[in-house]
Amino acid sequence: MAEPAAVLVAARDEEERIAETVKVLRRAFPGAEVIVADDGSRDATADRAESAGAVVLRLRRRGKGQALSAAERAAPPGSLLLVDADVRGDLTPLVNGDGLRVAAFARRQGGGFGIAKRTARTLIRLRTGFDAREPLSGQRALSAQMRTAVFPLAPGFGAETRMTIDAVLAGVQVEEVELPLEHRATGRDARGFAHRARQLVDALLAAGPLRVNYRGSRLPLVGWAVGLHEPLITAIGLADDRWSGDERGFAAHLRARRTTGVLKLVGIPLVALARTRSLSGALLVALSANALNQLDTKPGRALKAYIAAALALDAPVGLAVLLAPYDLREMTMLGDGGANGLGAMLGSSSVNRFTGRGRWIAIGALAGLTLLGERRSLGELIERTPVLRELDAWGRVP
Repeated sequence: MAEPAAVLVAARDEEERIAETVKVLRRAFPGAEVIVADDGSRDATADRAESAGAVVLRLRRRGKGQALSAAERAAPPGSLLLVDADVRGDLTPLVNGDGLRVAAFARRQGGGFGIAKRTARTLIRLRTGFDAREPLSGQRALSAQMRTAVFPLAPGFGAETRMTIDAVLAGVQVEEVELPLEHRATGRDARGFAHRARQLVDALLAAGPLRVNYRGSRLPLVGWAVGLHEPLITAIGLADDRWSGDERGFAAHLRARRTTGVLKLVGIPLVALARTRSLSGALLVALSANALNQLDTKPGRALKAYIAAALALDAPVGLAVLLAPYDLREMTMLGDGGANGLGAMLGSSSVNRFTGRGRWIAIGALAGLTLLGERRSLGELIERTPVLRELDAWGRVP
């Protein structure tokens, strides 16, 4: 690997160290563009990085993985070097090779009890068989060919763990290079343990299924959690997450015939029919599952609709409340598995609540919503309606 085309640095509240980091990187790699992705800093990080000669992306706080992904999109073609904002030491040996090269610290500094690191190692080994020494190291050099294999990165502190997994699964050589580096290590205090807890959670989520959202971010699918309440219908939705094509809407799926959309069209009503033992019950569950899935086009939209309806129908709300902050911050996404599963839960609660004419009125309303969604985007209708637009945007990261 020759000198990288760009050096990417994700930084948040690093005003004391970022200028020196940028200067060192510019001296070490004079032909590379140094891009600092400022992840919503509350201090002068962006200004000091810019004064030191870096190209600065001033971002709203998204997390490390999203910040680096934004920097990668702004980088010129070619190989990349990823560097933490607080690292000190010579990184030039890291670019002398191919594939993915990861810096391993020659001497341990600070840290906790190693739980997050051991967990990340285990996740990588379970997914790929590769035994990583430094699964959380942010100092990484990757070839131009590697960019398409690993970007966009998993969100937050799960970026490194998933990068190693993606590289190994893509057949790329991963080499860990021991270097005499230093960084500002977190200690065994409340702040340090909170940081490592976020690393642990992000690594666990990043090792699972991921999907690219409407903004181009690659997020963990957490719909499988809904399977604790609604296993079969959630599983059918997860199949659509995993193997779906470009078809959108029932008509397109029926024309294509053998699609995961047709599996949902047939499978969800059959599961509901077996459970409710009535045609009206099957229709209510299937239409509810589809309606919530149609709303899952922006972060938090489907979960807000679910919580509002669940409170009225006395359906479980605990899981949705737990998932909502992550979904709104674009750290996770429901996917078809989660949206279909939650919608089916609403349908099941409706079956228990409505009988006779009331049930058929609910079926008619949901059928009308489904037909409307086939012809027009429900999301666009929400965004054109003032009150709904404000409720829809509440809590979402702009």
